[in-house]
Amino acid sequence: MDRDTFSELTARHRRELHVHCYRLLGSFEDADDLVQETFLRAWRARAEVRDDGLRAWLYKIATNACLDAIRSRKRRAPYLQPYPDTLLDELSPDQVVVERESIELAFLAAIQLLPPRQRAVLLLRDVLDWSAAETARLLDLTVPAANSALQRARTTLRGTQWTPAKPSGDEQALLADMIEAHHHADVDHFVRLVREDIRVHMPPEPLRYQGVESMRPLFDIAFGPEGMGDWRLLPTSVNRTPAAASYLRRPGEVGFRPFKLDVFRMVDGLVTQIHVFDARMFDDLGLPKELGDDA
Repeated sequence: MDRDTFSELTARHRRELHVHCYRLLGSFEDADDLVQETFLRAWRARAEVRDDGLRAWLYKIATNACLDAIRSRKRRAPYLQPYPDTLLDELSPDQVVVERESIELAFLAAIQLLPPRQRAVLLLRDVLDWSAAETARLLDLTVPAANSALQRARTTLRGTQWTPAKPSGDEQALLADMIEAHHHADVDHFVRLVREDIRVHMPPEPLRYQGVESMRPLFDIAFGPEGMGDWRLLPTSVNRTPAAASYLRRPGEVGFRPFKLDVFRMVDGLVTQIHVFDARMFDDLGLPKELGDDA
């Protein structure tokens, strides 16, 4: 098989492999590296593949490449990152359907607590819907060992605080209200839109604030008379959930510059969690590099 033919055959699986690596690692940037590593390993071993088994073979290579990368992290905590919905939408109908509950940040944060092999088994079985035999073959396990790893993973996951969040109410209206409260530095309005026990995460830290009262110092920093400056927010979406890209104009500056990305988890018409990221992924989200006064 020549390089052009190999590239054409493998390219159609790039996005779904990227999503798979992202789930395993929790990192959008690391997933980029691991997909490249997958294709490099695949090219070197190209004589081993049959045309009817290409997809499963690539998943095996990608999964093992990710497991190697996780082991090499040693004690380094994973840096959870968001995934742009526009890239999830690149998946064709005959590829993996990315359900909201299998890509939301709360789920990804929870499965990062699993041992790597259990994490892989859970994703292959419960997310990709592979059989026990297929999963065992991919991971070089016996079927009983694969089933045992799945049960342990499910038990651990049930012990976390993660539960699937089904969309309810008008999330876009709630997102618009959140943006409006931010634009006007209206803390009272913000508080009415969130649950009293709201949790705010700032990766790589697992939890930064819990409860509205714990956020009061944050309100002073962001909106107080001696605060950071003026804000403009744009609606967007990542991981199949609403998000807002925040731009800040500091005192003495002219334009609004990228500052952070807030990803909201909404349940029963209120915001229950906010994941706060820096602005490094604004380009991937197709967001402007700067906003003017008319934004």
